[in-house]
Amino acid sequence: MDNKKQEQLNTFRTDNLGQTLTTNQGLKMAEDEFSLKAGDRGPTLMEDFHFREKITHFDHERIPERVVHARGFGAHGELQLYKSMGEFTKAKFLQDPAVKTPVFVRFSTVVGFRGSSDTVRDVRGFATKFYTEEGVYDLVNNNMGVFFIQDAIKFPDIIHANKPEPHNEIPQATAAHDTFWDFIANNQETAHQVMWIMSDRGIPRSFRMMEGFSINTFRFINEEVKSHFVRFHWKPMLGVHSLVWDEAQKISGKDPDFHRRDLFDAIEQGNFPEWELGVQLIKEEDEFNFGFDILDPTKVWPEEEIPVNIIGKMTLNRNVDNFFAETEQVAFHPGHLVPGIDFSNDPLLQGRLFSYTDTQLIRLGGPNFHEIPINKPIVPVHNNQRDGYHRQMINSGKVSYHKNSLANDTPAPIPAAEGGYEHYHEKVEGQKVRARSESFNDHFSQAVMFWNSMSGPEREHIISAFSFEVGKVKDKNVRQQVVEMFSNVSVELATKIAANLGVNPPQNQTEPNSTKVSPALSQENTIKKLDTLKIAVILADGFQGGIIETLDFLRSKKLNIEIISDQLGMVKGSDNRELEVQHTFLTASSVLFDGVLAVGGSNLNLKFDQDATNFVKEAFMHYKPIGAIYEGEKWLQENNMTSGIGVVVNSNNDQFTDQFINSVSTHRHWDRVIY
Repeated sequence: MDNKKQEQLNTFRTDNLGQTLTTNQGLKMAEDEFSLKAGDRGPTLMEDFHFREKITHFDHERIPERVVHARGFGAHGELQLYKSMGEFTKAKFLQDPAVKTPVFVRFSTVVGFRGSSDTVRDVRGFATKFYTEEGVYDLVNNNMGVFFIQDAIKFPDIIHANKPEPHNEIPQATAAHDTFWDFIANNQETAHQVMWIMSDRGIPRSFRMMEGFSINTFRFINEEVKSHFVRFHWKPMLGVHSLVWDEAQKISGKDPDFHRRDLFDAIEQGNFPEWELGVQLIKEEDEFNFGFDILDPTKVWPEEEIPVNIIGKMTLNRNVDNFFAETEQVAFHPGHLVPGIDFSNDPLLQGRLFSYTDTQLIRLGGPNFHEIPINKPIVPVHNNQRDGYHRQMINSGKVSYHKNSLANDTPAPIPAAEGGYEHYHEKVEGQKVRARSESFNDHFSQAVMFWNSMSGPEREHIISAFSFEVGKVKDKNVRQQVVEMFSNVSVELATKIAANLGVNPPQNQTEPNSTKVSPALSQENTIKKLDTLKIAVILADGFQGGIIETLDFLRSKKLNIEIISDQLGMVKGSDNRELEVQHTFLTASSVLFDGVLAVGGSNLNLKFDQDATNFVKEAFMHYKPIGAIYEGEKWLQENNMTSGIGVVVNSNNDQFTDQFINSVSTHRHWDRVIY
């Protein structure tokens, strides 16, 4: 094994299979079914140490969930470079394309509690822990390029506003309520982020199909101590794809674990998720050469102006062995750095440097969270820090201070030239003030650029998202304020929202005069691949046996084929060949699949026809690719779906399979007319 982190974790892994029961002190136990009592009907005795240990551990199994990003899912993997970045940074893990750096990635939603659904409209976390030869480096990203606020002092405010309202703890995992939109309307720096979250990026198809953005601005420092400003990107190899809102809501009921199940299953099946790592770089002398402040976390660096330089690929190839020990206990921090990477003066980033450590102290029981196996660096740790809750390291010797003579002044700092971390020598001076730079005052130009960059269907989805989310707001004045605010982005947008919300059209009727676009912001321009898309195949007994070869061909195109019928077990074809059913109409739904192939069979009844029709009709309503062949054609014919865009029927069509593949490769057919 060439993964040093996995080798380290192997020393902590244990398997109880075939083992003898013991207490946590290693004592073998003869009984585990009954507590110790005074007589078989008497009271339990205080001396029952086994019961007390077992129940105490159970009582303390849960740790405080994260205030934000509570619902998450993680996996192990590795990063391998395409090229050295030595010209820009001395970070060792970014030098050699032959080296594979172990990583652990945790994806998450921001607002909901641990028990909430995966497919809510929300920002997603995309945090990566690199186990490098110079120590742990954490890259703590989101799936959106900007953030709500510009200064970390406002972070408690945006989260308080977004969380369930305190008087009734409602609503869960959604922004569709008064306090959130009241905050938005009264803090207009949020405009750009709101456009992102109301777009399709707020409801990603899977973790495997979403981008990651550092949002904050960092520095690369090379061996010559030359600095470049840098922002990091993860680009999914499968492209950036999303759900539609009705679909996302239904998935929350059908399978609230949709995203975590998708990631787990993909890795188990060997369909390892991949992202390319990219960086945007700005020379220090060019810091003020743009029409926005490059330190402003509510602004993107448009990729057309500052290209994303793709430098490597990350592959997730191993699921965790224990969710709690790894995914729940992993602790990220943007201040976990390696030489060659440093901070900028981004005020949101500066606040995060305090907040993340403070969070780990309460969640993980004290200052020794770095000793939990998932958090341990793969390099030795030597310092004078001692004791504290849950200390695992046993430090020998009596010296725990610096400077000293009893231990020859060790552990000793090491010069930067020999690998020691040294902060970039940036000149800083000024008055002590509570203020914000005037260069941060533009809150709408990039929100306008985002709107301008959207395709027609994406704009319609944004209007619908506003209409749903703000439509849940009870206070009519707040609804009106939102309309007035977003007239600064688009009068067309605000006017349509106003009509749907039952409030007045915006007073501002002057469209912004900016026509600037960034094609990289539109998902319409993303990669579209067949790989790992899930196709539901509806079969009944007596199906035409020739479909088996068609399904084999579809599998050869890397599509995941799953059989749907009215009951589990085997379905038998006309030639007596059999296929295993993975789901019934009761246990599955079209919303859990990327496309449908309706086949049918000779043994159909009214209930089967109704269930199959509903299954196909729902996929049709969600603009998904649909194929119908043999008896399955009637479910489309009887519901006027055969002429829909992206619908392929057999009708003696010898190009059926190729046409169905082409339909699936489009992912969604937004031009389809929905009756």
